[in-house]
Amino acid sequence: MITSLLIANRGEIACRIIRTARDMGIRTIAVYSDADAKALHVRSADEAVHIGPSPARESYLVGDKIIAAAKQTGAEAIHPGYGFLSENAEFAQAVIDAGLIWVGPKPDSIRAMGLKDAAKKLMDAAGVPTTPGYLGEDQSPDRLAEEAMRIGYPVLIKAVAGGGGKGMRKVDAPADFADALASCKREAAASFGNDVVLLEKWIESPRHIEVQVFGDSHGNVVHLFERDCSLQRRHQKVIEEAPAPGMDDATREAVCGAAVRAAKAVDYEGAGTIEFIADGSQGLRADRIWFMEMNTRLQVEHPVTEEITGVDLVEWQLRVASGEPLPKRQEELSINGWAMEARLYAEDPAKGFLPSIGGLYNLTFPSECRVDTGVEEDDEVTPNYDPMIAKFIVHGASRAVAINRLAEACGAFEAQPVRTNAWFLKRLLGDADVRSGNMTTGLIASKIEVLAAAPILSKPALEIAATSLTNDNFVGGSRGEFWFEAARHMRGFRLNAASRTDVRLIVDGTLRVVDITASDDELVSESWRRQAQLFSQQGIIAFEHGATFEISLDQPRGSGHLHAHDGAILSPMPGKVIAVDVTAGQAVTKGQKLLTLEAMKMEHSLVAPFDGVVAELNASEGAQVQVEALLVRIEAAAE
Repeated sequence: MITSLLIANRGEIACRIIRTARDMGIRTIAVYSDADAKALHVRSADEAVHIGPSPARESYLVGDKIIAAAKQTGAEAIHPGYGFLSENAEFAQAVIDAGLIWVGPKPDSIRAMGLKDAAKKLMDAAGVPTTPGYLGEDQSPDRLAEEAMRIGYPVLIKAVAGGGGKGMRKVDAPADFADALASCKREAAASFGNDVVLLEKWIESPRHIEVQVFGDSHGNVVHLFERDCSLQRRHQKVIEEAPAPGMDDATREAVCGAAVRAAKAVDYEGAGTIEFIADGSQGLRADRIWFMEMNTRLQVEHPVTEEITGVDLVEWQLRVASGEPLPKRQEELSINGWAMEARLYAEDPAKGFLPSIGGLYNLTFPSECRVDTGVEEDDEVTPNYDPMIAKFIVHGASRAVAINRLAEACGAFEAQPVRTNAWFLKRLLGDADVRSGNMTTGLIASKIEVLAAAPILSKPALEIAATSLTNDNFVGGSRGEFWFEAARHMRGFRLNAASRTDVRLIVDGTLRVVDITASDDELVSESWRRQAQLFSQQGIIAFEHGATFEISLDQPRGSGHLHAHDGAILSPMPGKVIAVDVTAGQAVTKGQKLLTLEAMKMEHSLVAPFDGVVAELNASEGAQVQVEALLVRIEAAAE
């Protein structure tokens, strides 16, 4: 058995691997960049080695530095986690050549499945059904446009080296193809260093079904059943579950059997996932499910499989890498109950899911679920890496129980000042189609205006905030915490302030006028409870249903305070302006794209908050901008 392990990763997955390794008595070694010097995975490991500057290309993606760190610390093995170098066959081979144990599949297996076009050809030969499309070597825009017409719109453009939703674009009409192709290639080149793409027929009622497989060096391959990852946004998974809703035994046997054949076709060892796309228009049927790709690593969503099978997949990885056979045979594996996972991101759904960076100075995780995370209170979310904060995982006897538990967990989460998608996740879990299992990969996009609409602070919370902010005894502070009196002593708290009835508040940049006059018999509900934190001399933070609200008294015009209701478009993070779509003096409509910002290897559109005119334009194509820089100011159209 391996006795010492270097984890060539960071964040949540590094902490997850360390946890199992510690339980197995294995010494752990972390690696870290400048930005991660004080990160949780560094604090959790037995030893840690600095490997370079903050950019991943100068640290976590430099294989030589990672191997040198393993040699320096006497590590026997390297676990790559997911992302970074986890599916890099050359790195895997370099680890083996250095005399170290690679916790993952053989390099040849990674190569065979690493490029989506080659993998699909291999699966065709193995008798695994694949989606119709174009896998040719001619990558000229004209040829690709011609093949798209042959396949028939809508089509999906996919980077052959892609993953994590990057380098993918759905195209509905020929007129949109050229722009989508250029954007897709740009993103693929930036993320993977390879802009080659393939085309696939877009399935109109698609569901994302994937099967967890596991192989060992003794020729054994098993599956650990399926997961449904259909709830996606821009091809990135949001909520995952196991088993898949509506999957009958016969279809499960066919799909899982195909997954095992796929793994055996590449002599697979270790943990892997076979991803399928299903046409859900007639329910899940074996003849309407096709191979998409194989991920030759542990998946982000692996915990839901662990929850329904009782298996620790990281432990299996370490045992298989040590040369042991699989701990269980296929007939010893079964499904127990239902599990669901939600990915908690530092992003603001109400602002186009723009990533949010900064300190986690107030951080409260739900207590009634499994939380896999790489952060603790007072840690920071930086612009250098993926903005995932944590994963919430629940298990229940039925899907209904699991979905209720996950919604409750998302609603209980609190973070400040970084914004998260917790309220969006809770709202999504309350959607009627999600609750019934009537899902496709397009569900979120089809309901995005409702799902991502800015949350509204409840009336009781607004009244207490207004009363507190207009109270002469209210004292501000930079980090001091307090509870509203109503939170601890509800009985008898009266919202009557006759001397000032209408209070103008700014709630997350939006003007709200609150009437705090109340008669003697109007009391705040005894069950209403909210924690708040002072953030300035005239403001508070309130948490409600997974959302965070910044509340302050309205400032007079010309005070220097900029808000969305003033039309100020601020940069949400450091980044590069890659496109400016408006000019000074131009009339714009609510929701119209103003410019595109590139950050965290993704493109983010900033839009007009209301109808008006571009009164100020401070952005130019190619410019590097800092967080909260004023990029555009929109002046409202005259009534």
